[in-house]
Amino acid sequence: MTQSDQARPIPKNPSDDYAFPEIRMKTKMDDPEKTPLLLVACGSFSPITYLHLRMFEMAADYVKFSTDFEMIGGYLSPVSDAYRKAGLASAEDRIAMCQLAVDQTSDWLMVDTWEPLQKEYQPTAVVLDHIDYEINTVRQGVEAGDGTRKPVRVALLAGADLVHTMSTPGVWSEKDLDHILGKYGSFIVERSGTDIDEALASLQPWKDNIYVIQQLIQNDVSSTKIRLFLRREMSVRYLIPVPVIHYIEQHHLYEDEGSTGVSDKGKAKQDITGSA
Repeated sequence: MTQSDQARPIPKNPSDDYAFPEIRMKTKMDDPEKTPLLLVACGSFSPITYLHLRMFEMAADYVKFSTDFEMIGGYLSPVSDAYRKAGLASAEDRIAMCQLAVDQTSDWLMVDTWEPLQKEYQPTAVVLDHIDYEINTVRQGVEAGDGTRKPVRVALLAGADLVHTMSTPGVWSEKDLDHILGKYGSFIVERSGTDIDEALASLQPWKDNIYVIQQLIQNDVSSTKIRLFLRREMSVRYLIPVPVIHYIEQHHLYEDEGSTGVSDKGKAKQDITGSA
């Protein structure tokens, strides 16, 4: 497939009820000498797992100890129903599960419903543009703590498998990569069995904007495996948040894999862990 993450005008908000979430976003920096950072994870989240959440925590530790950034927030952006793929629960259900997960487990993560409520598929670049617009244009960045405001660096958070798709010829265009990696950058979490150095070799033009995070405790949980367990009526406790398990049971999700249609050409968005 050909990834079509080309920059384009940002679509309007999906409804009059939409409001950009900022309840857990840090409004004032602790260190005005640092650069404020906001991470965005795009994916199916069907369903969300502890690894999805854990990736943000790994990134927060990396940012704290190894960079000159200061984390001010993190966003989950589930793909819309227009993505159309097997095993994809409705946007309404995936939003609800993501919201339950962050409400129960995090004091800094939020769910942005702009992308999942769009009627058309939105490429990753456009999602990042939307977040950047909300933070840096509408809100004029963040208070630096010294009486000034600083623009926020928005970056993509993803698993190592995403880097492999970016380094594979024909999957992403150079224009798309330059918009995502050149303008925003990416924080990539390593994964066992993935040769990330090989993948990064072909992304040298953007090497200064790619931050590799070592996964010190290996976690191979994926949404695909969770759906398989659920279809086999196996336990998924301690793999995904308990409120999400209850939601799945109450709404009878993933009892049959089913299919929402064949993914359209140009819709090769990856789940942030590399397995949707």
